[in-house]
Amino acid sequence: MDYPLLDIFFTTMWIFLWIMWFFLLFRVFGDLFRDDTVSGWGKAGWSVFLLVLPFLGVFVYLIARGKGMGRREVQRTAEAEQEFRAYVRQTAAETTAPSSHVDELARLAELKKNGDITEDEYQRAKAKVLA
Repeated sequence: MDYPLLDIFFTTMWIFLWIMWFFLLFRVFGDLFRDDTVSGWGKAGWSVFLLVLPFLGVFVYLIARGKGMGRREVQRTAEAEQEFRAYVRQTAAETTAPSSHVDELARLAELKKNGDITEDEYQRAKAKVLA
């Protein structure tokens, strides 16, 4: 077999470019269908354009809507972070220290019942609460 090193390099480069192309195409379709400002007909038109003339369609989409694409991604990230922080705050508020030993024992029994802790862990925590 005669396959020179330069051919290996070019083959690797073409495979890499092909993978990057599909990544970019999926990214554009993902942004298009997540954008609520585009109507259904607009999404259908862009989809046809992207499927019929994919190279030109992607480049035109990036030129026409690329700036908004970045803004929408930043906004989605900020919203996801806010939701995560709200979830953490809510969870932390729910798991504050119980007001009495009875509440703590009830919580431990519930954890044991759900299988979240083993019998041994339950007995150690119970002994700690009652001590």
